[in-house]
Amino acid sequence: MVRLDVITTRGGDAGQTSLGDGTRISKDSPRIEAIGAVDEANAALGLVRLHLRGDPHDAMLARVQNDLFDLGADLCVPGDSAEGRLRVGDAHCARLEADVAAMNAELPPLRSFVLPGGTPAAAHAHWARTAARRAERVVVALAAAEAVNPAAIRYLNRLSDHLFVLSRALNKGGDVLWVPGGEPGGGAD
Repeated sequence: MVRLDVITTRGGDAGQTSLGDGTRISKDSPRIEAIGAVDEANAALGLVRLHLRGDPHDAMLARVQNDLFDLGADLCVPGDSAEGRLRVGDAHCARLEADVAAMNAELPPLRSFVLPGGTPAAAHAHWARTAARRAERVVVALAAAEAVNPAAIRYLNRLSDHLFVLSRALNKGGDVLWVPGGEPGGGAD
């Protein structure tokens, strides 16, 4: 288990940090950028959860936040080998897919694109979705340059789908819909 007694180590004062395998790298490296983007997505989920106390979706997002910590641990050890390291895998992705299917089964079909908004919880879920999409783009860029567990990219892709459907569920069918070429409640010019 992890034990953190000292938070301020001064080890990063010169602009470098340590990876999970002990390697020292620059804090502006693509790998650290990817880990940071995943951390930002996780923080965005924390904001969504502020609105969900007592809601069954809260427990679902608690699992996702733990998954994102696992994904960060995955990224902090270079390579795509699972040998002796915590890695995100197919089971993580399958759980997200099952959550999406269950939530989507309760929703009316979409007849237009959805604009971010609605309830405060749904609006924060949309914002978390965009943070997950950004994390996915950054991890894809990292994977183009270095070995990355392919399941990490799949997980982030599924997560943005998950957060889109969650935002719809949190709006309880009251989606804010895109009106092509016009304004809501009005016609096109």
